[in-house]
Amino acid sequence: MPSTIALDAMGSDRAPKPEVDGAIQASRHYGIRVLLVGREAAIKAELSRHPTAAWLPIEIVNASEVVTMEDKAAQALRSKRDSSLRVGLRLVREKRAAGFVTAGNTGAAMATAKMVLGALPGVDRPALAAVFPTALGTAAVLLDVGANVDCKPENLEQFAVMGEIYCRSILGIKRPRVGLLSIGEEETKGNELTRESFQLLKQLPLNFVGNVEGRDLYGGRVDVIVADGFVGNVALKTSEGVVNLVRFALKEALRSTITRQVGYLLSRSAFVDFKKRLDHTEYGGAPLLGLKGVCIITHGSSNANAIKNAIRVASEFAERSINDTIEKGLAGLHRSAAPATVST
Repeated sequence: MPSTIALDAMGSDRAPKPEVDGAIQASRHYGIRVLLVGREAAIKAELSRHPTAAWLPIEIVNASEVVTMEDKAAQALRSKRDSSLRVGLRLVREKRAAGFVTAGNTGAAMATAKMVLGALPGVDRPALAAVFPTALGTAAVLLDVGANVDCKPENLEQFAVMGEIYCRSILGIKRPRVGLLSIGEEETKGNELTRESFQLLKQLPLNFVGNVEGRDLYGGRVDVIVADGFVGNVALKTSEGVVNLVRFALKEALRSTITRQVGYLLSRSAFVDFKKRLDHTEYGGAPLLGLKGVCIITHGSSNANAIKNAIRVASEFAERSINDTIEKGLAGLHRSAAPATVST
């Protein structure tokens, strides 16, 4: 993957350490050229802890300002014109980088990306997509997970098309099953938004399976789950909390019940495998779909592994020309003559 990816080196809670470590891992493992964007002195100081990094394709692009987690999106957009967020996104717009990754302020990142890169033709609102594991050992995509808290049915229609294309392109699923997140499987269930969205989604030339409930998110029944940003974000954050609870409870149970050394080692190995399977850092952050460029947003608490995988996903996104496919898919949204069916 020879792409050049711009990385906001000042975004995470412990910046720039995870960003520098993640950039080194991405360059070393994937050969990706990384542009570390942020305060040059701080980045240089962190890089100096890794002497071998001098032989890797890593460069520093200075940006004098930092958008903090406390900054309001609109204020950061207006007042911090030389922030690492804005400079990094400009590198994408100017074609000096194929994509941008940040673990910074999500609201500011979305607002800045919309302004600097702009939306694709046919996209009213870009959507934030999250990838997570299922019980079948596969992965699924949930969108929107926070970019748009108030949506219209037409927005969810666009989300479905973009999510289906992303699932095909990144996860390699030839005909993804698309579901609409609601409070019941029946077509008449849900609020006004989901009921009207259902009518639009069932007319799309997609493998639309109808409504799905919250308990179906991790079951592997569907590959793409569509929701407005408010519901999607609540579902995602609740899921993350449950995962943390299960990890803690399982770890404590193993500690209290394992007495023999062999049994402990076997159980510990199983726990490590379990933990890795549910580790969000393996999935590389959430892409902001529908932009004229690649922007990946990951957790503020991201570690080096999360940053490495976010860089990998940004590179894959760019190399597979997913934006071109999304643009074509949306252009033919209402022109397709293919019959629409609801799978069971």
